[in-house]
Amino acid sequence: MARRRRTAAVYRRRRLVVFGAVIVLIAALIVGVWLVVAQPWADAATKLTATPSPSASAETPTPEVTNTETPSSSPEPSTTETAAVIPCRAVDVLVEAVTDADTYPAGSLPQLSIALTNTGSADCTIDVGSATQVFTVSSGDDVWWRSTDCQQDPSSMVVTLAAGQTVSSAAPVVWDRTRSDVNTCADENRPRAAGGGASYHVAVAIGGFEARATQQILLE
Repeated sequence: MARRRRTAAVYRRRRLVVFGAVIVLIAALIVGVWLVVAQPWADAATKLTATPSPSASAETPTPEVTNTETPSSSPEPSTTETAAVIPCRAVDVLVEAVTDADTYPAGSLPQLSIALTNTGSADCTIDVGSATQVFTVSSGDDVWWRSTDCQQDPSSMVVTLAAGQTVSSAAPVVWDRTRSDVNTCADENRPRAAGGGASYHVAVAIGGFEARATQQILLE
């Protein structure tokens, strides 16, 4: 059997294949050398490891320290002392006689009281005890009855009367419509005041201060 003779075209294809392989090999060698020398990944790796995560990259500011402790301090003593309440003055005290009626039928006994007002601008003290209360019943210049003539167990009671305050007797004093005398306190037959429309005037005093006017009453 005779061997087929290869044509020139075949030889050319073989040479091209061999040449291409050589070119590929040379290119591979060149790329390999470049990769070893240049190391193009090094920069990327550096950036990857050097770039922190967003949570770590933000700088956390140092908080300012605020002193919230309140310094202890003692209150300064007041330089204004509480003024002492002074005794009431006559000019600041209004005393009035008070009766439960103006006219009293026969057999009705007058009930007498005192109203006391502090007309001043400041509080003041006054003794309003029974020892300082005086009720006087007169007919003209004739004193018929005085509450202190036969008074028993008088007492003192000092109180503070506020500015503008008005107080009155806790319990009235009763006039039995007789003439009083320190020597006849136990007598049952003391002279009796006339009725029939007779006029009498009630004067009062308390704590050393007298009423500026009397209260008129009529006995029937």
